[in-house]
Amino acid sequence: MTDFIHHALVLNLHQPAGNLQELLTLNPWETHEILYAMDRIPRSLWGYEDVGRVHLSLSGTLLETLTDPEFQGNMYGVVDCGSLLWHLQNTALFRILGTGFYHPVLPLIPAADREEQVCRWQGIASHIFWRSQFQGFWPPEMGFSMELIPLLRRHGYRYVLVDSDHVVPVTPMEWHELRYRPHIARYGEDEIIVVVRDRELSDAQESGMELGWFLNELQERTKLCDFPPLVTTATDGDNGGWFRNPKPEANFWGLYQALMEEARAGGPVQPTFIDDYLDRFGVHGEVTVGTGAWNTGWHHGHGFVQWTGSQTQRDALAQLTELSKAVHDARWRAGELHIKDPETHHLLEQAMWRLLRAETSCHFYWGEAWVPRALNEMQAAREHLDQATARLEA
Repeated sequence: MTDFIHHALVLNLHQPAGNLQELLTLNPWETHEILYAMDRIPRSLWGYEDVGRVHLSLSGTLLETLTDPEFQGNMYGVVDCGSLLWHLQNTALFRILGTGFYHPVLPLIPAADREEQVCRWQGIASHIFWRSQFQGFWPPEMGFSMELIPLLRRHGYRYVLVDSDHVVPVTPMEWHELRYRPHIARYGEDEIIVVVRDRELSDAQESGMELGWFLNELQERTKLCDFPPLVTTATDGDNGGWFRNPKPEANFWGLYQALMEEARAGGPVQPTFIDDYLDRFGVHGEVTVGTGAWNTGWHHGHGFVQWTGSQTQRDALAQLTELSKAVHDARWRAGELHIKDPETHHLLEQAMWRLLRAETSCHFYWGEAWVPRALNEMQAAREHLDQATARLEA
């Protein structure tokens, strides 16, 4: 084993469009808990700029909510949302990961919409975080397929997070090499670095663990490594009692502060940014990544059954595909006709963003319970599309 184990902590933060506002009416305390959990992230790291290293993925819908003046006003005296976003700009502590704006399972939506989701997230994030480049990409729900690689490279991403359950070696390698080193994955002429999330350690991070157990587990899992291992754990950062509990001795951040103290004292586990690790140690070998997602509370992530398990879910996804083609065809037609009418373009944009919002993973995650939300968004998109089409044909 090498001298240090390098630990990359990744946290996903997402709320569907309007969800926090709705909870504020129906269950205000839950909104407060979620925001406290987010606000606790930078506060727990203050004073640890020398050793604190956290990767954050924030969905576009969450960023929309946190920057909304009305929502900020409603949260006055609870959490200062503007200050929270300001604190997350601290590049000594945080790396912001790219993602899809409306948090879709990217392999389940049409390719043209993937482009829109990625572009729109970069638009809002570049404005909020004052930067034009984001090196890492977090696929929503860790939903990945190899055909995403050209899209990610086109938008400047250096690496993508993938789940350990789906990674298959092309270059011969042992289990510990496959899981604890970054690799290259290729699709056609494009390639990207893949960083492997340790599924079992991430499960422990999500549900709660003791520092001694975690340190021992890291050492046991990497004891055969004759290279500097990169151990990546990734979970939601605002869900579950372990992250929402305000008591330091009973939440994740109490554990992470203890880990940072160990690291500061020269302990064997050192928090790291993934890009720093790549700059220093590079990548090893080639892999392919099977199509799938991360494990959910009741599913292993293979085949996206969580989001496609019922006929109702599959029917709604089929409608999304049909509607997407109609919207993109209308936009293309407007371009061919050199339409300059602002109202037509406004209607097409309304149809597009309602389509993209319908693709939110949460609409399909909860079995059939939230599918009507996707159908409502699609109906609104169709209404705007019909109005735009009428103007194009006039």
